[in-house]
Amino acid sequence: MHNGSDSNTAGAAGKTIVITGASDGIGASAARILQQAGPGNRLVVVGRDEAKTLAVPGYKHLTADFTSLAQVRELAEELRGIGGIDVLANNAGGMFDGPVITEDGWERNWQVNTVAPFLLTSLLRPQLRGAVVNTSSMASHLMGRFDPGELDSRTDFDSQRAYGNAKVGVNLMTRYFHLHGIPSVAFHPGVIDSSFGSRSTGLLSKAYATRFAHSVMASPDKGGLVLAQFIAGQPGIHWDSGYYYGKPGRKGFTRRGARGDRLARRVFDEVASRVNVEWGL
Repeated sequence: MHNGSDSNTAGAAGKTIVITGASDGIGASAARILQQAGPGNRLVVVGRDEAKTLAVPGYKHLTADFTSLAQVRELAEELRGIGGIDVLANNAGGMFDGPVITEDGWERNWQVNTVAPFLLTSLLRPQLRGAVVNTSSMASHLMGRFDPGELDSRTDFDSQRAYGNAKVGVNLMTRYFHLHGIPSVAFHPGVIDSSFGSRSTGLLSKAYATRFAHSVMASPDKGGLVLAQFIAGQPGIHWDSGYYYGKPGRKGFTRRGARGDRLARRVFDEVASRVNVEWGL
């Protein structure tokens, strides 16, 4: 992927783009960048907070709380009305205290970061005519200790490990989509000064809250530009489908035992069965 300027987002012009987690942070920033780069874009802004979501420029504004898969299904139903989708950017996520088991039976970190975007993508699959861009994190290899026997990390719970494992899930999900013919990429947006971790009291969240941390973290606009570049990029030219990128143009490190086609199929065949969606072989 090319680096550096807003001109790298010009390839998104005239597209229908859905961005989740876009009420603030890098999602909101990416929406603004893409709106400026291509006035002909139809941007669908999805967020958890209605007022914040409405403040972001877009063609359509929708709200959904990913701790409820019923709301994800309602969101997919609303999105059916927009027709074909050129890019689905699964950007919603966060690190949460716990373990908190949702009404759907998953620990909250795994559901919000992994199961909800998987379900949304599954339900929108008939409308997808382009790529899926998934926001991941270097936490997938720094903090994740993935156990396919317990996907949601509820035992001996630690919020950082649960978040890291959820992002391992995002990377495997990206591979799963690729294996089923959907151009898909995952990426680390940088260490961003945003509301990330605000719903957790773990050590990492406390570190994020320090004055020093804020002085060295990148702005949401910088992370938003990275997201916008992946959205505007073309599979096979600007990024390779099925991979996690640690930086634009550079594939990221993934741990042994947290990668591979067989593991991706094992994990997401199970998730697909539990949320009652069909992907086939």
